[in-house]
Amino acid sequence: MPTVLVVEDDAKTLREIKVALEDHGYMVETATTGAEGVAHATSRPLDAIILDRMLPGGMEGLEVLSALREAASTTPVLILSALSTVDERVRGLRAGGDDYLVKPFEYVELTARLDSLVRRAHTSIHEAVYRIGSLSIDLVSRAVVYAGKEVELLPREYRILEFMIRREGQVVSRTMLFEAVWNYRVGERTNVIDVHISRLRKKLDPTGSAPIIHTVRGSGYVLRAPD
Repeated sequence: MPTVLVVEDDAKTLREIKVALEDHGYMVETATTGAEGVAHATSRPLDAIILDRMLPGGMEGLEVLSALREAASTTPVLILSALSTVDERVRGLRAGGDDYLVKPFEYVELTARLDSLVRRAHTSIHEAVYRIGSLSIDLVSRAVVYAGKEVELLPREYRILEFMIRREGQVVSRTMLFEAVWNYRVGERTNVIDVHISRLRKKLDPTGSAPIIHTVRGSGYVLRAPD
């Protein structure tokens, strides 16, 4: 049974998350302050951490996250926050978060995202292969195979695909891709990302018969297996 630490100061929210996760098959441990969360997370093995952004006691969520990463903790962290702007989501991910869920949320989405984080964390380091439908990426050799054929990608095309496959089923914005692949902010009006996505789609699926990269109008893109 996977063990999850929930760091949340609101008693009602903490109780509801605990019940939802236990009903879903998780063993749940809790902390209500940042300092308590760091002490707990660095003292025992965990499968994942759910971390609230706004915590009392002088140590907010991103400070907790920084402390964990500085302590060489590789436990996947799902950030919960009412701060919903793209800039805030990017801050959370760049600080070391593995996923970011905006409040209010549905518990079915919380458990689905948590399942994905735990599943990815359990991928063997030696294999390090992500698979979605007919697509597979070997993170060690950087080999990309789609529908049984190896696909040759340019460096930035590969980095876009790797960033998206690590966030399977999640919408990633153009700003997030710019931050991750180009390491700087670019105006939203540029079509650089659209051009790279278009090329990537054609290389993966030249006929367009089984698209795996889907456009979410007004939001960005999502990588998921063909319907």
